Amino acid sequence: MTARSKDEPILMEVKGLMIDPSSNNPIVILKDPESQTFLPIWIGLFEASAIQLGLESSESPRPRTHDLLAATMAALDSHVVKVVVADLRDQTFYATIYVERAGETLEIDARPSDAIALALRTAAPVLVAPSVLEKARVGDEGLMRGEQERIRKLLEDLDPDDLGEYKM
Repeated sequence: MTARSKDEPILMEVKGLMIDPSSNNPIVILKDPESQTFLPIWIGLFEASAIQLGLESSESPRPRTHDLLAATMAALDSHVVKVVVADLRDQTFYATIYVERAGETLEIDARPSDAIALALRTAAPVLVAPSVLEKARVGDEGLMRGEQERIRKLLEDLDPDDLGEYKM
């Protein structure tokens, strides 16, 4: 195992979806397999549905937005290299989709939920900037400490088999 650079984005696994019992909002759970750190990101219902379909490798009868985007990129001879949850400001996460086309890498601003849904459809890695994990942990600009502790308790009590059991 090699040591990580302090600024190098961390490869995360998309562990699944769960519902926040207090707000009934979906949460996508990312996990660093090396440090066992979890990063919960609250998302919308439509985005949760798109992520769930990607986790299940299911197809819709008609293409959804993320399917259309993946197909369009393939038709234009481009591909998603990676997605990075790059920032956390005012309790809002920001992501970047890295797309390669004709030897050039393009950076596209995106919501993390859309970036993750696209990454699942294109088998692209999902990474998180260390600064995002630090901000989420500290709670100053990120998650409030009470929310962090509540989610940590939910995750500790959660059976790993329950992740991904989100249903629309």
